[in-house]
Amino acid sequence: MIRVAITQGDTNGIGYELIFKVLSDPAILELCTPIIYGSAKVAAYHRKALNMQANFSIITKAQDAQDGRVNLLNTIDEEVKVDLGTATPESAKASSLSLDRAMADWQEGLFDVLVTAPVSAESLNGKPLCDYLAEASGNKGKALDILSDDGLHLAILASGASASEAAAQITKENVTEKAIMFFQSLKRDLRINNPRIALLTYNPMPGKEEEEILTPVTDELREQKVYAFGPFTADQFFATGVHSSFDGILAMYHDQGVIPFNILTESRGVHLTAGLPGIHVSTSVGPCFEIAGKGVADESSLRNAIYTAIDACRARLDYDEPLANPLKKLYHERRDDSEKVRFTIPKKQENSPKE
Repeated sequence: MIRVAITQGDTNGIGYELIFKVLSDPAILELCTPIIYGSAKVAAYHRKALNMQANFSIITKAQDAQDGRVNLLNTIDEEVKVDLGTATPESAKASSLSLDRAMADWQEGLFDVLVTAPVSAESLNGKPLCDYLAEASGNKGKALDILSDDGLHLAILASGASASEAAAQITKENVTEKAIMFFQSLKRDLRINNPRIALLTYNPMPGKEEEEILTPVTDELREQKVYAFGPFTADQFFATGVHSSFDGILAMYHDQGVIPFNILTESRGVHLTAGLPGIHVSTSVGPCFEIAGKGVADESSLRNAIYTAIDACRARLDYDEPLANPLKKLYHERRDDSEKVRFTIPKKQENSPKE
C-alpha cells in the first residue's frame, strides 16, 4: 500500500474538516495507508465541533502505521489552543511543527508521498509552501510549483512573487532549469509523452526580458529536445484559447498564472511540487478561516490532491523501472544518418527500367 502522509494544516482553519470528510470514504483505505501528521487532541476538538464521525488510531512513529486504518501521528507534545476562524501564532506554529516532522520522516523514507492540508502564510514564515519544503529538504531554490487540474498544468517560475519581484528571477539559467524540471515532471509524474510547454512573456509588450532571455532560451530548449514555444502574452494566450494546445504553461509570476488558473478550474485543482526528494501535492485552497468549523468546506481539492499523489507515485515507478537497468548493447552498428545518405536513391531503383 502507498503510504500517504497528510499534514494537518493551520489548526484554526478547515484542514481537519477536509481530512475527516475525505477519509470517511472507505474506498480511500483500499488505495493507500493515510498517516495524519497532527495532534490527537486538536483532531478530537474539530471532530466534536463539526459533530462528525471520524475514527483514527493514534501512533507515535510512522513505522507503526497500519494498513486499513486512518493513522494519526502526534507531532505536538504541548497543549494547543484552538480558536476556530482566527489565525494565531499558536495555530501557525502547530502547522509548521507537523510539516517539519513530516519532512524529517520523508527523508528517512517512512512514507511514499506527502499531501499538505491548507496552511497560512504565518505557518511558513511568509514563504511560499514549495520554497519552505525545498529549504527543509536541502534543495533551497530548486522547487517548482505546478498547478494542475483536468489537463491544465501551469507552473510558476517565481512562486509567490509579485511582477516587480519576479524580474530578478528571470535569468537564462533559472528559466532553463525550471522549464526542464517542468518538462520532466510532466513526463514522469503525469504520464505525458513529449509534452509541449508554452512560456509566457514577462512584459505586456516585448522587452528586454523577452528579447535577451525568454526567446533565446526557448530556442535552446528545443535543441535539447524540450519542446518549448513562445513566449506568449498572457492576455491573448488565455483569451483566445491557445492554452488548450499545450500540455504545460510556464508563467513568470504568481498573478500571471494563478488568476487564469483559478478562473478556468473553479478551485478544484491541486499544487504539485517538482524538485523535491519525492512527490508532494497540496490543495489549491487556503485555510478559509471565515468558514472554519461550520461544516460547509468543499473537500474535493484535498481528495484530488491525494488521488494525484497516488497516481504520480505509480507513474514514477512505471517511468523509472525500465530505466533502472538498461540492457547493454550487444553489437555495434555502423550508421550514417546524414541527409545526403538518407535521401540518396538506391542503385537498383535508380537503374531499374521505367514502366
